[in-house]
Amino acid sequence: MTLPAAGPQLSDRQRLHWLRLIRTPNVGPASFRDLVNRFGSAETAIAMLPEVMRAGGASRQAHVPSLAEAEAEMAAAHKVGARFVAIGEPDYPAILKRMDHPPPLLAIKGTGAVFQLPPVAVVGARNASLAGMKMARSLASELGRSGFAIVSGLARGIDTAAHRGSLDTGTVGVLAGGLDRPYPPENSGLCDEIAERGAIVSEMPFGWEPRAQDFPRRNRIVAGMALGLVVVEAAQRSGSLISARLAGEMGRLVFAVPGSPLDPRAAGANGLLKEGATLVTEASDVVEALSPLAGIAIQAPSKLEEPPDFSATPPPQDDDRARLAEALGPTPVEIDELIRHTGLHPAQVFMILLELDLAGRLERHSGGQVSLLMSER
Repeated sequence: MTLPAAGPQLSDRQRLHWLRLIRTPNVGPASFRDLVNRFGSAETAIAMLPEVMRAGGASRQAHVPSLAEAEAEMAAAHKVGARFVAIGEPDYPAILKRMDHPPPLLAIKGTGAVFQLPPVAVVGARNASLAGMKMARSLASELGRSGFAIVSGLARGIDTAAHRGSLDTGTVGVLAGGLDRPYPPENSGLCDEIAERGAIVSEMPFGWEPRAQDFPRRNRIVAGMALGLVVVEAAQRSGSLISARLAGEMGRLVFAVPGSPLDPRAAGANGLLKEGATLVTEASDVVEALSPLAGIAIQAPSKLEEPPDFSATPPPQDDDRARLAEALGPTPVEIDELIRHTGLHPAQVFMILLELDLAGRLERHSGGQVSLLMSER
């Protein structure tokens, strides 16, 4: 995004068009950024979408939400005391801006004050042991008293214990569905408590019931919103390990609480320790590692990614598109490699990738890598 770290508020009209654009199928955070950079505004980008999608080979046009639909979602947010905050606005979580392709628009219910605290994520098993939940609650409570905000995913077990332990000091719950669709349903009361003293956030539309594929997206935000991530209990294959992997890829510190080798719920955390995660037996282990980062991360302005200058070169032609498509395949490659290999101007490469993305033919990976989907999603 080109908006400054604490830039001006969007106008009501701009916010509606941002919401329309990000709710359009195949428009994700990366393609949203490129569209706004290319066309100057979300409103103009929406007008140009049919042409861009056709250039990428889309077989049908995506449904762009109408102004009335966007206004209805805004009204739903207002009804429950929530608001939409854009990247670059003061209430947008500072650390989240430093991840690859942060959500351009977040639904937030609660106070923005919690985002001024240095954040640490605490995650773990849904079917956690009593000892694991006690550890998570104790860690969250002590970290809160040390001046940290606790971020977690509002799941059963460890997540719930972490939120409970930090209610009085500041906690952020990240939902996989809409803000009005807390999951699991029994945590709806906890959501209300968090919103009174901290914040709950979601990038998903109001009314959205979370699906299995939405939880990794939530885990990405949990990891991206924190300086470090603590895994208390996790099986070998679990969402908590996805969060830990994402945190590591983003350059966040990864911590793990050791557990009994006889308990399968500890296998994932023990595996992280073998791979180099920082061992945690008390809150001071986390505080000591994160304290040097805390003030810098919150106070220093973030340097957002500089977009290519789309006006510096003619738009790509069909032979340019064919050259780039030939260079792509199912194996992820870096965009810089594509630029060097094809000899195209960076702005032309970004534009072609944007066209393919909107047509449902491109997959984006961590580290800025991309690959070609062999069939439309």
